Amino acid sequence: MTYRRALIPAAVGGALLALLTLWAGASASALRLQGTGNVFDIESATALRTLLSPWSYSGVSGGALYADLYRTAMQIRFVTLFLFFVAGALLLLRRLPPVQGSTPATLLALWAWAPVAATLAVTVSAPWLIASRGHGSFRVLPQVASVIASGGPVAVVAGLLTAPVMVVLARVMNVDPEPLPRRDVPPLAARLAASAGTAVVALSLVVLSYQSVAAWIQTSFPGEGLLSEPGDLLREWLLLGAWSGPSTAPLGDWLLYRVADVVMLAVVWWALRLLPGLLTEATAPAMAAGAVCATVLGLLASQLLHWATDDTTTVRGPVSLVAGLGGGVPAALTFGAVAGIAAVVTLRLAGRRDTADAAG
Repeated sequence: MTYRRALIPAAVGGALLALLTLWAGASASALRLQGTGNVFDIESATALRTLLSPWSYSGVSGGALYADLYRTAMQIRFVTLFLFFVAGALLLLRRLPPVQGSTPATLLALWAWAPVAATLAVTVSAPWLIASRGHGSFRVLPQVASVIASGGPVAVVAGLLTAPVMVVLARVMNVDPEPLPRRDVPPLAARLAASAGTAVVALSLVVLSYQSVAAWIQTSFPGEGLLSEPGDLLREWLLLGAWSGPSTAPLGDWLLYRVADVVMLAVVWWALRLLPGLLTEATAPAMAAGAVCATVLGLLASQLLHWATDDTTTVRGPVSLVAGLGGGVPAALTFGAVAGIAAVVTLRLAGRRDTADAAG
């Protein structure tokens, strides 16, 4: 699928994603109206306002200067959300077109890219948002970390609604919807590439996310001035989870949480195993974007499993499901991109070795 044909579904998807998040943000004010208690309990209404407020234009109080800064931050947020999503969607639709046999993969990749674009958008707009609060020079990096962590849940839901529309449009725009010939990827090379990429993700999920290592990351880089206390920001971009030994929780619960981690790594490995054969060309950017999407999908799978096995779900209600989605996306972006590069390098090295062995 050419970039020109992919541009229309990508642009429509970006506009729809921006409109859905804008609508969600506008709904935050409605939760303060009289009668909300007839639909939501107080805890659920508060949780929903917290989820929706990162995309709301009515989230600032103070003078005109602060209000202008806040509106500027939100304008930057929505514009960059559109741009980042369109850029990623163009690459995904170009290299992973929704033809017969790869449509589910395209759908999942586009869905996973939505929270990634949202993370980048809230990151870019964070300085203006922090300045609008009137204390921008106080603990800047912890504030940035808090802002970055806030935009995921709404984007996950909005992306779930956006991705099918884009796939339908892309199939209409594609002049050749027949299945593409599968790339001849040696099975051993594909498995090695998937293992290399999964090892990179496991570095964050297993090693860096261990309690003592995470605490070291939190406290070992004090920084100075505006760059003081970078621990929270480093954790956002480096840690895909959090875990400790079984002594801190009942063994059954501890094992259940570790099963969720295994599920995440299994999703990443399987996606990276299939990705080179699904792509029209396994370029480094395409593999990096695909690996980021695979890591986000693994995160979502583990978070859904956590929610399904949580004893408090029946008490907290369905809002807890949305609140639990979208965490860890910054780290998924960091390590997913590195995993994709590691996978494509391994794939090419293994392919050259197979070619040399065949020639010999």
